[in-house]
Amino acid sequence: MSDKERRATIERETAETRIRLELCLDGTGRAEVSTGIGFLDHMLTALARHSRVDLKLGCEGDLEVDDHHSAEDCALTLGAALDRALGDREGIARFGWAYAPLDEALARAVVDLSGRPHAEVELGLTKVRLGTLSAENAGHVIRSLAMAGRATIHVEVLRGENDHHKAEAAFKALALALRQAVARDGSAGVPSTKGVL
Repeated sequence: MSDKERRATIERETAETRIRLELCLDGTGRAEVSTGIGFLDHMLTALARHSRVDLKLGCEGDLEVDDHHSAEDCALTLGAALDRALGDREGIARFGWAYAPLDEALARAVVDLSGRPHAEVELGLTKVRLGTLSAENAGHVIRSLAMAGRATIHVEVLRGENDHHKAEAAFKALALALRQAVARDGSAGVPSTKGVL
C-alpha cells in the first residue's frame, strides 16, 4: 500500500439536505463540523478527534421539519467518504475494538471493515432528545454510517445513567475502534481470505 494520504471529498444534495464533507483518514483529529444540530456536531467532533481522522463537514438541512434528514444524510455522507478513502482496503488492520468510559457510563465498540454493511447498536437511552438531536437518531447515525461505509459495527453501552454520557461514550468507543481498523498495518494485500473486501 502506498503512503499516499487516504482522502475523500463528497458533496451530497437532496430536496432535504445539502452537505459538503472532506475526510482524511491519515489526519490528527482536526474537526470542523456544522450540521445545525449541536449534539450531533459534538458527537461527530468526538468521533474525528479520537479516531484521529480529519473531518470537515457542513450541512444545511430541513431542520424546520425535524433533525432526522440532516442526521441521517450526514452519517450516510460520512460513511460514503470512509468507503471511498479506504479504496480497495489493502494493507489495513480491518478489525478494531475498544471500550470507552465517560464517568459512570461505559461503552464497547467493535468494527470490521469487511465490505459487508451491518450494525448492531444498543445505547440504552431513556430521554427523547439530546439537545436538539432526537435520541433515536443517535443510534440511527451509527447504523447509517455502517451501511454507507460498508462496515460491520457493533456498539453497546454496558452501563450508565446519564444519556449524554452514554451517547458520548458510545461515539468515543466507536472512534477508538475505527482508529484501529483503518490503521495501515504494514501488510501487503487485502486482509481477507477472499482476496477482496
